[in-house]
Amino acid sequence: MLDQPEVAQIGRDALTIAGLSVAYRTQGRDRTVLRDLSLRIGKGEAYGLVGESGCGKSTVALTAVRYLPRNGSVTGGHVLVDGADVIALDSVSLRRMRAKTISMVYQDPGKALNPSMRIGRQITEIFELAGLAAGPSKDRAIDTLKRVRISDPVRVMQRYPHQLSGGMQQRVGIAMALASDPTMLILDEPTTGLDATVEAEVLDLIVQLRQEFQTSLLFISHNLAVVSRMCDRVGVLYAGMLVEEGPTKDLFDNPRHPYTVALLRCLPRGGQRKDLGRLDTIPGNLPAPGATISGCAFADRCALADDLCRTKLPPLFDLGGRLSRCHYHDRALTLPRTLPAEAASPAAAKYDAPVLKVDNLNMTFGSGSHALHAVTDVSLSLLPGETLGLVGESGSGKTTLARMLLGVIEPDPGGRIMLEGNLVEPSLERRSWQQVKAMQIVFQNPDSALNRSHPVSRIIGRALRRLAGLSGAPLKQRLLSLMQSVRLSERHLQAKPRQLSGGLKQRVAIARAFAGDPRIVVCDEPTSALDVSVQSAILNLLVDLQARHHVSYIFISHDLGVVRYLSDKIVVLYLGRVMETGPAEQVFSGPHHPYTEALLSAVPTLDGPGMARIRLQGEIPSAVNPPSGCVFHTRCPRKIGPVCEQAEPPLARNQAGHAIRCHIPAAELAELQTAKTVGPQPQ
Repeated sequence: MLDQPEVAQIGRDALTIAGLSVAYRTQGRDRTVLRDLSLRIGKGEAYGLVGESGCGKSTVALTAVRYLPRNGSVTGGHVLVDGADVIALDSVSLRRMRAKTISMVYQDPGKALNPSMRIGRQITEIFELAGLAAGPSKDRAIDTLKRVRISDPVRVMQRYPHQLSGGMQQRVGIAMALASDPTMLILDEPTTGLDATVEAEVLDLIVQLRQEFQTSLLFISHNLAVVSRMCDRVGVLYAGMLVEEGPTKDLFDNPRHPYTVALLRCLPRGGQRKDLGRLDTIPGNLPAPGATISGCAFADRCALADDLCRTKLPPLFDLGGRLSRCHYHDRALTLPRTLPAEAASPAAAKYDAPVLKVDNLNMTFGSGSHALHAVTDVSLSLLPGETLGLVGESGSGKTTLARMLLGVIEPDPGGRIMLEGNLVEPSLERRSWQQVKAMQIVFQNPDSALNRSHPVSRIIGRALRRLAGLSGAPLKQRLLSLMQSVRLSERHLQAKPRQLSGGLKQRVAIARAFAGDPRIVVCDEPTSALDVSVQSAILNLLVDLQARHHVSYIFISHDLGVVRYLSDKIVVLYLGRVMETGPAEQVFSGPHHPYTEALLSAVPTLDGPGMARIRLQGEIPSAVNPPSGCVFHTRCPRKIGPVCEQAEPPLARNQAGHAIRCHIPAAELAELQTAKTVGPQPQ
């Protein structure tokens, strides 16, 4: 316990956590999840908290605003916000602190928003509680939504949360947290569902808020590159303990704990691709909540560990402005690499005929003056064993295109979908059973895709019965083979999804998708909600399965580093139109379409200075009334004149199969982008 002078001294910080221990009571016993945690965030400082899922990051955030679930309790320590002990506040003082001093952006916006209230009412309520009348509250709500780049705030305010995409829900949650201009802002995975440009704009907004109001930040994220951009200092959490802390650049450039080293190695960096090597993984699993830890918590997963590590808990060594909880912190960077046993996937075999060919696909929602052109004249092809990466901002048509390919929604008349040379019916109900099982999907959120009340054996077994027509002993044999292929053991068969971690649930979803030996698997943001260690394992698994079964992937993701690692070919969509397509390395190396250039420039990186940031002007146009000419001209920093407004450019291909839809010739684009010259940028 801290004595009163120490409490008074640390109370000068925006947030102080001192000796904090938290436990959850499950099955009749308290299970410790935070262990004697101490950290401080100064006024105006941004502090990043990183670590795998289950390390206790969200518990830290919930404790700071006293939102622990009913089975959670603080078993020791202090939490102070602006000098006030959060644990000791009465209900009135706590409500006042939450309204004026501290705000939080939650990891799952779908659960943070009230499903029974329209978006507008949820935001205006904030300003009405602050004393504003209904009219000014509505105006402030509209301005707040505009701050997070919602282009049609009046229309969005009339909707319920379930009528918005995940990315849109996240932006609304951020807008609500920023509405009161708090002095302490806690962000728990705030950009998970956002595309690269919106993520960059939201991060810019948070930086601006911090500068204008001296707002302090506790930034929790599994995106280490975002943390490196946003934070002054970083703390690394493992099994509820702080294992390393230091200035951001020092910690990422020269980590002094083996766990930090292992996390950084899990990332696809420096343009790493699947055909050039595999991603590092971290063996083993986190200690279970409430587990007795006698030595270093990371010892069972650390190749440097010896008997000292397994028997004696290392203290937090002070390394001169840095902390490391490792007996051998001076040797952390010598940690041996933990690559998967499989070798890099072999080069794809050469095929003349594509497994999938799409010609002139269109999708229009609504009718007449309210027609929304979600996908316009899209053509593409996919070879066996090839991965096609679909990228673009939210609303660009990626998921709509995927749903058309799967037959979930029926495209406009006139387009064609060819599967292995055969015409596919546009509607799922009219497709043959062979065509149905040939195209499967892995969803972004396995919690929503898997029945929480059924065991894994029933979830996958049902798919095997329906898709593969198996029963009895052959079904059981195939079930065990599938579990082994996704690195799950037989003991997981009786578990229910709610008993599994996010990474294990995603493996179950992948196994279900492969139950019918598909020819194509659509992966819709399959790793966006996973921490970097689980992400690397899932990506390696997808590469293994592709090499073994020669299945093709359509990979949808906002994470361009992951797209670059996994994809052989890229399609860039904007307002439902193909703006650029070609071999992955050519698309990433350039010349780029100006829109692709802006997407790439918005991606934070740990590999030193990236591309010069291009801030797109204006709002994303509505697909109900898209701009004339080039649909990107209203935001394009390289607009060359009236031709961009009046004539739609063709999709011009070069000899290498790289195509760009732009009035500026590819050679000229290459010169401009090499010189890094762009048009006027907004301040």
